[in-house]
Amino acid sequence: MKNVCYLTFILLLTGSLFAQERPRFEDYFEDATMRVDYYHTADAKTATFTLDQIYRQGIWAGSRKHLIEPYDLGKYHAKVYDAASNRLIFTKGYNSFCEEYQTTAPAREGIKRTYHETVLIPFPKRPVLFTIEARDKQNLMHPVFVQQIDPADYHIIRETPARGDLIVKQMINGDSHKKVDLLFLGEGYTEKEKDKFRQDLKKFSDWVFEWEPYKRYKKAFNVYGILSPSVESGTDEPRANSYKNTALNTSFNTFDSPRYILTEDNKTLRDVAAQVPYDAILIMINHDRYGGGGIYNAYTTFTAGDDRSEFLLVHEMGHSFAGLADEYYTSDVSYEEFYKPGVEPLAHNLTALLDPENIKWKHLLSPGIDIPTDWQKSTFDSLTAAIGANNRELRTERERLQAAGASPVEIEAMEKTYAERSAAITAEINRFFLNHPLRGKVGAFEGGGYVSEGFYRPTVNSAMHRFLNEEKTFYPVNEEGIERIIRYYSE
Repeated sequence: MKNVCYLTFILLLTGSLFAQERPRFEDYFEDATMRVDYYHTADAKTATFTLDQIYRQGIWAGSRKHLIEPYDLGKYHAKVYDAASNRLIFTKGYNSFCEEYQTTAPAREGIKRTYHETVLIPFPKRPVLFTIEARDKQNLMHPVFVQQIDPADYHIIRETPARGDLIVKQMINGDSHKKVDLLFLGEGYTEKEKDKFRQDLKKFSDWVFEWEPYKRYKKAFNVYGILSPSVESGTDEPRANSYKNTALNTSFNTFDSPRYILTEDNKTLRDVAAQVPYDAILIMINHDRYGGGGIYNAYTTFTAGDDRSEFLLVHEMGHSFAGLADEYYTSDVSYEEFYKPGVEPLAHNLTALLDPENIKWKHLLSPGIDIPTDWQKSTFDSLTAAIGANNRELRTERERLQAAGASPVEIEAMEKTYAERSAAITAEINRFFLNHPLRGKVGAFEGGGYVSEGFYRPTVNSAMHRFLNEEKTFYPVNEEGIERIIRYYSE
């Protein structure tokens, strides 16, 4: 394997554009997976990519029909070119942990961090150019990494990934090449909690298929579970000074966000996952506190013990599986300008409304609806502001009582009062959405992507906005976004 200069790559790319026919899997690939591991080092302005290792692993779980992705999602695109003909033979869009870090305050201050990342491609029969392209602020793609790979190279690791972990075939509907292979990885379950893992696996995998469009496409899925037992139950909670020895090394407080959980131990994650075919990874965490996360074409995390865990799973899976954007804008996040004003987002369910006459979900708009759509935004904003003010008053009063030496009983009574106020406001917000005259209608509702103004979501509420949806549907636009991914993997 050797690096190839960018100039050579660009010339080869130009030649490849003339190849228009869809590449056939059997012409270029074996039925195996090539795992490309690399290090991604970045601050807000700069990024470098360094190859770590390449592996030959089990069967290719993805589609053998769709090798060139028909949709344009992800900050990064991995592209594979046949070295002999310069032909583009495979593409994969994805987001990354490092990409999110680049939008945080430390990254803007010039602090560099390094993350381990993985791209899976079909195992080539002959030498290829493996490339990574990244988007600029205008969403234009530029090459950032190029590597020539000879599949016969003896440096490619071919060891068996078997580890002796518990593997559960929860639901098998057919050949992995024509199914979406979902993989639930158990995190923070000890050897003695194997039964709990099995119960949680069934509970949450069943829950996914109670939601549309997953429900009507259930036969298009296989579901696996793997438990690599942890030494201790749970996951890390740095702010609480609580650390657990777990298999996948997940942690709360990612980017200092209280409920955001990710893992930086990508190598272990991929080693465990490689024991079965997979298209999507869902990390199920044995913890009672609400938290999770989702990165497109990387993985989902969710805690299994909170009352809202089922909703959390389908929400975060919307990110990691279908590349859907968050539709809320009132919750605290660590990102700064995650979506650039004046640039149309890539996500299927978010728009900057730069061309109101040709909104990206025009074909799904409810008849007669106004664009943009008046949804009584000021009423909702005042209610969420009231919750924020209540929480700030709670913190101030707690600090005052603690400084005055108040008893635990007094502090608990005070906290109960503020909790009741918050619950009352939350109930009012829930009624606002449940009784909203535009509930389920498709329009352009301002507020989304962590921004109050300038970005628009397709419905007043959805599973990508608030966890309040008795109909168990993402509504038409998000549903369409999920369906196209399901079809991509299962055809």
